[in-house]
Amino acid sequence: MDNNKELIAQCEERAKLWLTPAFDEETRKEVQAMLDNEDKSALIDAFYQNLEFGTGGLRGIMGAGTNRMNKYIVGMATQGFANYILKAFPGEENLSVVVGHDCRNNSRLFAETVAAIFSANGIKAYLFEGLRPTPEISFAIRQLGAKAGVNVTASHNPKEYNGYKAYWSDGAQVLAPHDTGIIEEVNKVTIDQVKFEANWDKIQIIGGEMDYDYMTAVHSAMIDQDVINRQKDLNIVYSAMHGTGRVIVPLCLRSWGFQNINVVPEQMVVDGNFPTVVSPNPENAEAMTLGMKLGTKLNADLVVATDPDADRLAIVCRDDKGEWMIINGNQTCMMFCYYIIENKKKLGLLKPTDFLVKTIVTTEVIAKIAEKNNVELRDCYTGFKWIAREIAISEGKQQYIGGGEESFGFLPYDKVRDKDAPASICLICEIA
Repeated sequence: MDNNKELIAQCEERAKLWLTPAFDEETRKEVQAMLDNEDKSALIDAFYQNLEFGTGGLRGIMGAGTNRMNKYIVGMATQGFANYILKAFPGEENLSVVVGHDCRNNSRLFAETVAAIFSANGIKAYLFEGLRPTPEISFAIRQLGAKAGVNVTASHNPKEYNGYKAYWSDGAQVLAPHDTGIIEEVNKVTIDQVKFEANWDKIQIIGGEMDYDYMTAVHSAMIDQDVINRQKDLNIVYSAMHGTGRVIVPLCLRSWGFQNINVVPEQMVVDGNFPTVVSPNPENAEAMTLGMKLGTKLNADLVVATDPDADRLAIVCRDDKGEWMIINGNQTCMMFCYYIIENKKKLGLLKPTDFLVKTIVTTEVIAKIAEKNNVELRDCYTGFKWIAREIAISEGKQQYIGGGEESFGFLPYDKVRDKDAPASICLICEIA
């Protein structure tokens, strides 16, 4: 019982610091309500620890408090990140970062906060005009020669969450030694050190021109145009899961030559509350229900979906009895690797220096396929930043031709350094 009293006292002490003028009125009211409530569980949950900035950035439930995603926690993380960038590139002029966000509640607010703080620290922020897929943020970092990037997203987590992914100049999520260096800087920051006031000369809004460049890059993942020309009326149903793939995925499919693209209308509506699903995770069959329903109605060949930040994809096709089945991540990865090898070979495009990458928890069948075809396959730790590292290590010496993991993520080319659902969906439709 004493432990509990001690914890409540600690949380109250921390919460009272959030009643100062450094925080806006809405936040102060929310914190005061927690302090006034006899039931202290909300207070404890919001203040018992600091939301930790880890190697992937931040992720947590939104609300006031040190253990929550809010503009102050985002602000301190960004100030620390800015301090690290300034240390990492001393004396270098024209430092820049790319800032993007997904469809979640508060994502735009957090992204604008991030851009404002970078600009106030003398770092130019390229801020996307609206929501964009995670892979496009990764692409833009390299395209614009930026030193780093931030994407405000909680990927496929439930609606209560938001997050903050930190990227480095290679377009990949941050690896050693930068990850621990950023964490150290973030942990040093106090709220009064955060420069919230934007320097508008250092913020540039980007959009359509980057979409065009990214779509051109996605087009380069195509292997055989003839295959698509023969089956251009493939009956495709697509769902954006209320998120960032809604515009770019149908456009990319059309640019590849597919002409029969049908969308799940209810799930093309941008909505951070994800009203049509329990959780916006395409790995869950429940999230694919509307897509399969429309697929049945239209007698579709394939139902595809992206998660809200469009880095993961889900594929539903018919089994031998004509029933819909969701292909799991291992099967998806295996199909991609097999098709890439077989069809590059057929077209005389497979080179002895080409290589594939998979993570150590992904099916070993891929290793057998690669071995049988004399293609180098590399195993790496779980997470796409490790696949990106393999691409970077061999850049200019060997050609990466594809890589993925069991958690519904694949990257079929080297123009992006994170999971890429738009490119993968186009390629899976070519395969189909």
